[in-house]
Amino acid sequence: MSSKFKVQSSKFRDFVFLCLLLAAYCSLGCSIPNLEKPECTEARQTLKELYSLHFGSDMKFSKENLQPREKFLSEQLKQKLQAQSDSANDYFTVTEDYPRTFRVGICKVIKPGEKVEAQVLLFWKEDETTEQKEVKAEVIKENDKWLVSDINQP
Repeated sequence: MSSKFKVQSSKFRDFVFLCLLLAAYCSLGCSIPNLEKPECTEARQTLKELYSLHFGSDMKFSKENLQPREKFLSEQLKQKLQAQSDSANDYFTVTEDYPRTFRVGICKVIKPGEKVEAQVLLFWKEDETTEQKEVKAEVIKENDKWLVSDINQP
């Protein structure tokens, strides 16, 4: 009777081992690969940080408000914006009617390792409606960092 128990125990152990092995194999096969180019992943992070700071601060354009954002901007864009006068028009959202939130959308590589263009979706949410617009952000690699070099409407 004990030998029959040992055979059944051995089969059960083999069955459990096979189930665990199959579960491990399936979980590895279900991972979703990242299809985005590394340039876009890095530029996307710069845009998320810039726009998070921007939306969490006063969005009105002024030299004073520009200062905390400068670490995300190319040298050329910094100089261009420093030369502008204070305005209600926001450079980063291209509007005077400030949106409530944003999302970084589609990104495409323009020059591998040097320049990408990313869509920034802007949202205005009211009680009954939601409006969406987009701007295009050009992000370049300058001094080993991905920095915003231009924002414009598509």
